[in-house]
Amino acid sequence: MRSIIIIFACTLLGVISCNSNVGTTTGTNDTTKTQTNVVSAPVQSKLGDTGTQVLMSVVGRYYDLKNALVASKADQAKSAATGLDSITRSFKTMLEKDPTNFTTLKPFLDTILLQCQYSSSVKDETCEKQRLAFGPLSSALFGLLKNVDLKNVRIYREYCPMAFNDKGAHWLSDDSDIKNPYFGKKMLECGEVTDVIK
Repeated sequence: MRSIIIIFACTLLGVISCNSNVGTTTGTNDTTKTQTNVVSAPVQSKLGDTGTQVLMSVVGRYYDLKNALVASKADQAKSAATGLDSITRSFKTMLEKDPTNFTTLKPFLDTILLQCQYSSSVKDETCEKQRLAFGPLSSALFGLLKNVDLKNVRIYREYCPMAFNDKGAHWLSDDSDIKNPYFGKKMLECGEVTDVIK
């Protein structure tokens, strides 16, 4: 009799445990499945596959610059600005073969290139001068991304109201967590998400 009670108790605990795990696993799988669906869809824009891939390389180099400014590493920011300048020039050259899109996107590209040149050439150990260029660069990149109708990607537009003596400034991020490139460690989490490209 005692053996039957122990077997019954073990079986009951096993069933409860399995049901609990199944619910958790199913929830996790549903979440993973949803995230996978978002990630697995290819990034698209009106630039076609090749243009979109090069554009996403531009975005990746931009993130390198942003992260260097968040960390207040002037040499890394200078190097990242040089890399962003290089890939943006390649992108601009490629777009010259597409007159319709080139005409619309050229002002954004010119601003990005101008600000990259400044950031990569200025002597600045504190990143403060590089941050001055980062504001207009970020606005130009956002305008570019909106104009190409980018889809199936999460790019967060974030805003710090205290940047540049309370004039405020935006930046772009691949993460909704705030990591402020205008203040670095001084005010790392100052800001908010104002828009999302998805």
